Amino acid sequence: MEFALWSVIVGFLLVLMALSGTVLARLPLSTAMLYLFVGVAVSPWGIDLMKADVGRHGVVLERLTEVIVLISLFTAGLKLSPGLRDRRWVLPLRLALTSMVITVGAIAAAAYFFLGLPAGACILLGAILAPTDPVLASDVQVHRPGDRDRLRFALTGEGGLNDGTAFPFVMLGLGLLGLHEIGELGWRWVLVDGLWATFAGLAIGALLGLMVGRLVLHLRREHKEAVGLDDFLALGLIALSYGVALLVHAYGFLAVFAAGVALRHLEQSQSSGQSSQQAVEQAAIHPDQTVAQAVAVDPQHAPAFMAQAVLGFNEQVERIGELAVVITIGALLWSVPWQHAVWWFVPMLLLLIRPAAVGLGLLKSPSSGEQRWLIGWFGIRGIGSLYYLMYAINHGVSGELADQLTALTLSVVVTSIVVHGISVTPMMAAYEQTIKGRRGSRPPE
Repeated sequence: MEFALWSVIVGFLLVLMALSGTVLARLPLSTAMLYLFVGVAVSPWGIDLMKADVGRHGVVLERLTEVIVLISLFTAGLKLSPGLRDRRWVLPLRLALTSMVITVGAIAAAAYFFLGLPAGACILLGAILAPTDPVLASDVQVHRPGDRDRLRFALTGEGGLNDGTAFPFVMLGLGLLGLHEIGELGWRWVLVDGLWATFAGLAIGALLGLMVGRLVLHLRREHKEAVGLDDFLALGLIALSYGVALLVHAYGFLAVFAAGVALRHLEQSQSSGQSSQQAVEQAAIHPDQTVAQAVAVDPQHAPAFMAQAVLGFNEQVERIGELAVVITIGALLWSVPWQHAVWWFVPMLLLLIRPAAVGLGLLKSPSSGEQRWLIGWFGIRGIGSLYYLMYAINHGVSGELADQLTALTLSVVVTSIVVHGISVTPMMAAYEQTIKGRRGSRPPE
């Protein structure tokens, strides 16, 4: 009976999303808000169908959020079509490095002086809450390859990069709490957890993305083989990049993001640009599958076909993953020790720390004041923060400290889902209208 009820709920929700997707795109309402409501409804606060609990289901929650973040990071990398030398990369790099460090430091300082947490816990909290979420931020990210908008590119790149650049601070926080070896005076943290893990992760992902992509294109162009099953290619490259990175103690999140960027870069360097995109689009709507197969092995169009097929599959899996994880977040809320939540902390993070960190990180950058303001507002927190929380708990954080970190993290995540979900449609519509009015028919910069 329980499985049948779940089938009805999930089936109804999926059909509803399919039927109302275009309507939701025009309303101040996000799919994540609906999933969150469903999660609360099936929890003990509602019909008591799902009793998710951080303490009892910590490992499952960590793995679930880990998989969804990986898929989203690879998708984010594939969306970033401007070449690696394009000046648009300046914004996400500054956000993921400078703004990230400022955010971690500001959160840690607030936790130390106003919440009375130990130094390690303060840094850990900063690392959990500093990264923006690549999963829930899809409405403000790049929508299609070739999108040249600086705002969307910055938010997409930031979401892809800072889920990896936050990891060194997670390890530092755990080290100061005595739960991870950081070496005398922190030498191991600097060399291994910082420099090695970061650069090795990026290098591994980029190398594997290029190698696998070149191999597939060679087989398709020269031998008319390896056609189809691009979904296997996507999942295989994600798993391969992540696994190899972890085996050499590098950051798998950065490896997966770099693999996506490398695959897109390969497509850019070997395809015929606009003509390839048009050929891929026509193949996608053509009823005859032989047309798609012909484009897939065409020497000029094969790179664009491969990249678009992988991206399309990943986006579908990402949407299903968002549904599963956000429902789970809603079902978790009944078990959270809310007496440890400090509600002034949420507006301080979203309205003060995030905009200030973005303003300082993008100071004198090639972005407009309006773009910096919107980037500062759309610092969406979500599934990535839940992953880092579960990672910390599963690596030894326990007792009252775990309860406090859980309450603070989920209060920020739930608030972000609601306030950003309400504001994203009208604010992005106003922004795009302003851009169109300012530049006419030219694409936004």
